[in-house]
Amino acid sequence: MKFMTMQISRTPLRISLGGGGTDLPSYYKQRGEGFLVAAAINKYIYVAAHDNFVDRYLIKYSSIEDVETLQEIKHPLIREALDLVGVGPGIEITSIADIPAGTGLGSSGAFAVGLLRALYSREHVQISSTEIASRACHLEMERLREPVGKQDQYIAALGGLTSFRYTDESVEAQSISMDPLDRKSLDEHLLLFYTGIQRRASDELSALDAGASTSQSDIRRNLDQVLQLGYQAKDLLEQGSLDEFGRSLSEQWRMKFDRSPSKTHRDIDSLIKEGIAAGAEGGKLVGAGGGGFLLFFSEQKTALRKLMQSSGLPEIDFHFDYAGTTIIS
Repeated sequence: MKFMTMQISRTPLRISLGGGGTDLPSYYKQRGEGFLVAAAINKYIYVAAHDNFVDRYLIKYSSIEDVETLQEIKHPLIREALDLVGVGPGIEITSIADIPAGTGLGSSGAFAVGLLRALYSREHVQISSTEIASRACHLEMERLREPVGKQDQYIAALGGLTSFRYTDESVEAQSISMDPLDRKSLDEHLLLFYTGIQRRASDELSALDAGASTSQSDIRRNLDQVLQLGYQAKDLLEQGSLDEFGRSLSEQWRMKFDRSPSKTHRDIDSLIKEGIAAGAEGGKLVGAGGGGFLLFFSEQKTALRKLMQSSGLPEIDFHFDYAGTTIIS
């Protein structure tokens, strides 16, 4: 057997900047469209694929699996990805991440994208980032029947500060056109703070998915407003109206809070209000809800950082990523 060079993919996590939730098929298939703005950030998931010395599957993540057949693999996404790409035994897969899973930064979709990128590279298959995103969606949404949308896979694959329009037939991606100084200012004045709460995104998305397709449901009416906030976010960013964009983050949070005014969300709502009182233009919880990261836009960064530190919320320093999923070795 000739052993090959290890293939290591690096795939960015993301923050949602407007319209999150309208990428659920249950919504956009009935509404006719979904639209959101997202940004890839320089916090990554790494997936390494390497030849094993024996004809077995050796898989290392938070657990270790060493099995003989594909059907024995317990990690569902890895099992389905290996089957999709057509990879037999004799492979070792290892994954590590900069940020814990279940924190609202799109880790599951990014992992699916990074895993496929590493596997296709190992098999010497040339495939575009857009097609990687499409196949990652297929894995999660069709093979595994997870109630997720298409935001995480596409922004992880393509990177950048990007808008996405979803229809039943296609996903249209467009880079947000901003003045370079405005883009730099946005990068500098967005701040992330970790609440310490992890959760399964699918748990939060199940209720959203159930109500998204019914035109008279409260959830559907809520998402119709979220859709407009997605378009608004794009317009404000491209106009350079960053303070107004910052205030729109709080409007986005209000929509999420109205869908699920849980005890956890009430506590988070208090933190966001305190952050605004400390000088932030606006803030919200990133991701499907239930925990994870708070995102603020603030030009008064010192006061906000002191407040969050006193509340026990560590800051995660980040910048935008423009490469998307790549092979780094």
